[in-house]
Amino acid sequence: MLGAIAIVCFAIGAVTALPEASSLRYQYVQDAEGVSHLVDFWDTKSDLSDAARYNPTTENIYHLFTRNNPSVSQPLLHGNTALLSNSNFNPSKKTVILIHGWRTNVTGLLGSVMIPALLQGGDVNVIGLDWSAGASTINYLAAMANTVTSGAAVAAFISWLNSATGASLSSYHIIGHSLGGQQVGIVGRNLDGQLPYITSLDPTLAGWITNPDSFNATDAVYTEVIHTNAGVNGVLLPAGDVDFYPNGGVVMTGCSGNYCSHDRGIYYMAESVISGGFTGRECSTYVTAISGDCDLPGSLKMGGWEPKTGVSGIYRVDTNDSPPFSMD
Repeated sequence: MLGAIAIVCFAIGAVTALPEASSLRYQYVQDAEGVSHLVDFWDTKSDLSDAARYNPTTENIYHLFTRNNPSVSQPLLHGNTALLSNSNFNPSKKTVILIHGWRTNVTGLLGSVMIPALLQGGDVNVIGLDWSAGASTINYLAAMANTVTSGAAVAAFISWLNSATGASLSSYHIIGHSLGGQQVGIVGRNLDGQLPYITSLDPTLAGWITNPDSFNATDAVYTEVIHTNAGVNGVLLPAGDVDFYPNGGVVMTGCSGNYCSHDRGIYYMAESVISGGFTGRECSTYVTAISGDCDLPGSLKMGGWEPKTGVSGIYRVDTNDSPPFSMD
């Protein structure tokens, strides 16, 4: 148990481990390219001004991919019925929406890995949200504020899309990584928690511990969090109905740095929708999940297509160092 506590303490301390980040005001935050930026968490007028310039209703672009157009997207815009009517969107099929993180876009790692995996695993509508107009700013506090307004705009887009096509809210699955892993919860909250399935991949830690907009279990009918760099770049504590801590949730096997670990959940999720692998064993607490001291009788599949509605708990999954990552 002492070893587990030491791991947790190390993870918490790692966020501010570099010399300049010696107070809660200053923290290093890693962007989607693995570059660490020293962030001043005291709001300034410039932070508010930067955030005010972003209008997600008009600037967010929703890139539709289907098996009929697996590699070239059909862009959709909120309220543009002409684009929608000329697209391959099929309201009778499941729709998966992907939300990227800070300083990346729809062509980044989340989209490049998940879009082909989803289309291989199922005949679905895949919508990659590009909110880079709000996420690309170097001003992290502005990006955090934009995360909230973008989440509200995505919820409004879903409502419009359903109204225009007859699609049902019950057919949606939303997946987000890093700062997008926080935004998916905001989307769900703006839809009154009625989305059936939200997956948050290592949701960003910095600035979100006491943030009222941070991801929580009630944001959808079923919420799942996959922690892969817990306490460093991603949140440490359980946040969903079900929380998975692969390999203990802090450092992923086969990774040599935090950037790799933070991103590894994308690959686990992609593999899960193709193979259905990754069986987790139930743990009594997140500390035992980190230490590997899990002796409860329950087991559960991580990721995959279907929500585990009605299930809650903490689970550990051990993986291989390289693909296929699943040991099942």
